[in-house]
Amino acid sequence: MATFWHPGQLLSTSSAYWRGCALQSSVRLKVYSAIGEKHISGEELSELLGSDVAATILFLDALSAMGLLVKDGEKYRNSPEANQFLVESSPNYMGHIILHHHHLLDGWAQLDQMVQTGKPVNRRSYGEDVERESFIMGMFNLAMQVAPQVADQVDLSGKKRLLDLGGGPGTYSIHFCKANPELEAVIFDRPTTEPFARNTIAQFELNERVDFMGGNFLQDPISGGPYDVVWISHILHSNTPEQCRHIIKKCVDSMSKGGMILIHDFILDDNKDGPEFPALFSLNMLLGDTGGRSYSREELFDMLKQAGVKRLERHSFKAKNDSSILHGIVE
Repeated sequence: MATFWHPGQLLSTSSAYWRGCALQSSVRLKVYSAIGEKHISGEELSELLGSDVAATILFLDALSAMGLLVKDGEKYRNSPEANQFLVESSPNYMGHIILHHHHLLDGWAQLDQMVQTGKPVNRRSYGEDVERESFIMGMFNLAMQVAPQVADQVDLSGKKRLLDLGGGPGTYSIHFCKANPELEAVIFDRPTTEPFARNTIAQFELNERVDFMGGNFLQDPISGGPYDVVWISHILHSNTPEQCRHIIKKCVDSMSKGGMILIHDFILDDNKDGPEFPALFSLNMLLGDTGGRSYSREELFDMLKQAGVKRLERHSFKAKNDSSILHGIVE
């Protein structure tokens, strides 16, 4: 649906980064974890954070205006939503993906330069380990919200063996196995993600049904097959069209006849002018300089057809961030 661009809408969109930066800075400073269940003054919180008193009070007032904090007289407390999503000890913590967005901000501020030159921009680095942790943990936090819905809506009854390509901590493998007692899964991802995956699998007591295979899926063979389900979630958008075709073909070659391949990603309409989030996400990938982007339904269907996949369909599932699922059968 087209947006009606009146002056107020233009100004609201142009200044939206104010709210985003306030949220990201509050997470980076660990404001909500510091407050916890307390009612605390600006001076007291300033001491805990080691921050300037006057600036801290202005900051807390702005967070209160946003509804993230509640101000009672001269003291502040977390809103219920902040306690649920922004306190580090909460099982629903969203801080990692918010910090990932913070790490991307400098690149987005130079988007005009990237569009003009088509070349990577120099952006501020927060350290490779810090950025990797926020990304991996952020993806885990998001997947923990989406995976139970996917596992509930995608019918894998009768399937015995699943390959979770680039599955990281194995969130989807875990929830698919929980929903399908006869299913076993193998996560194929870089060796650096294995410790986190093993720990997550153990938390769900699925060590005997979910395994990890370390490697680079662009270069290394896919072993352990044949698989009768392959799940490719948020992988293709980081790769060029040629790499995507290579990945899909390798997956299909590892599958049994009648197996199901599923692609979960930010998928554009065939005209590529929507939905909005996948279209903007292509710009995010442009800044990331991976050669990847969001692909349209038609483009992904063509890649699957070239690999011999038949009976292609778009699943009815759609996440709040506009991710969706395509699937087909290997015949």
